[in-house]
Amino acid sequence: MARAKSAYVCSECGATALQWFGACPSCGAAGTLSETLAERPSGHRYAGLAPASQPVPLAKIEARELGRIPTRIGELDRVLGGGLVAGQVALIGGDPGIGKSTLLLQALASLGAQARTLYVTGEESAEQVALRARRLALEAGSVHLLAEIQLERIVAALEADKPQVAVIDSIQTLYSDQLQSAPGSVAQVRECAAQLTRHAKRSGTVVLLIGHVTKEGAIAGPRVLEHIVDTLLYFEGDPHSAFRLVRAVKNRFGAVNELGVFAMTDKGLRAVSNPSALFLSHHEREVAGTCVLATLEGTRPLLVEIQALVDASHSPNPRRLSVGLEQNRLAMLLAVLHRHAGIATVDQDVFVNAVGGVRIGEPAADLAVSLAVVSSLTDRPIPGKVAVFGEVGLAGEVRPAPRGQERLREAAKLGFEKAIIPKANQPKSRIAGLEIIAVERVDQAVQVLREL
Repeated sequence: MARAKSAYVCSECGATALQWFGACPSCGAAGTLSETLAERPSGHRYAGLAPASQPVPLAKIEARELGRIPTRIGELDRVLGGGLVAGQVALIGGDPGIGKSTLLLQALASLGAQARTLYVTGEESAEQVALRARRLALEAGSVHLLAEIQLERIVAALEADKPQVAVIDSIQTLYSDQLQSAPGSVAQVRECAAQLTRHAKRSGTVVLLIGHVTKEGAIAGPRVLEHIVDTLLYFEGDPHSAFRLVRAVKNRFGAVNELGVFAMTDKGLRAVSNPSALFLSHHEREVAGTCVLATLEGTRPLLVEIQALVDASHSPNPRRLSVGLEQNRLAMLLAVLHRHAGIATVDQDVFVNAVGGVRIGEPAADLAVSLAVVSSLTDRPIPGKVAVFGEVGLAGEVRPAPRGQERLREAAKLGFEKAIIPKANQPKSRIAGLEIIAVERVDQAVQVLREL
């Protein structure tokens, strides 16, 4: 019997090599090549997503509005852009035990008689899924269940049952008879995702894929998997905490970086209607080193408390640590404070944290982080009814942030009385109950903090 040929496949980009390298020759990632059986090419597997047609002018193509299928879970619909779209393929990733299967089982049960649904489980038995549905007290009588991991049988079940929404739990457990490698390998994950995507586009079925993540937090398998799907959602948050964040990283049918906030209860995930209250701490008295940031997650304004702790360093190299914020940006802000505001932290350890486990990537958090650091260093608390936002440049200027009006309205709605903002974001009309303090430079903001 001829010996099976092997190849080395990169887990990052999916490129193959005939011998092992320390770094992938294609993408340069180190230590990502793993040995697998070489696959026999089969031309019939690579059919297009649509039948062949003649090119037509773009102006003559009639574009119709996309019909949405609401899941009736408000926070999930917000992240999806208003609901599910026929033919949509969405990938949901997150740490083990964070609630991916629970949320999608709740979504299928919530759809109820509105749409025909199918839950394909490859990691759990049918009995385990039924026990979870009973534990969550779900009315899942209309949800059809299939325990299967072979791709061809799953596609046949989808064609026979014709569900409007199907959940695959998970994509890493599926395998195709056309390939020789084991389930979860790069080739299997790529092939199974591609075949399910072709079926979704051809039949109009919404396919929701659950994906495993690596220890770095990225979706396990080839990177091309994220390019195949229409929507990519990530679960964030500490599994030991009661709160979960669902963020849209990619969405062809809605806005990206939308954030859904859920609370884990004994009855499953429950949507949090007022997430700003979740990210704000309630202190009995004013505490130095805290500052409320008016941030923006997708289209939603949020108020998040930024905490800073500045303490004398006991080592020759002071530490700079940030949780939920970019660490390199913290080092830059400390340099700007030293150069343009005379605030020196060269002999101090600086720790910065965003309350609630939220991750803030926008530069509009610069001013809030800077004032929280100054507040902790000088031991001067910032009044609790003050909201802050603004980007800080290397020259010490305070730059405007997008959609400042919405941030200010959210602060006023939650009872804040003052707002320190960039001068370019100063509203043309007065916002009831909110005093606006506009600054142009970071040293002016520090001076305002001393006068509060």
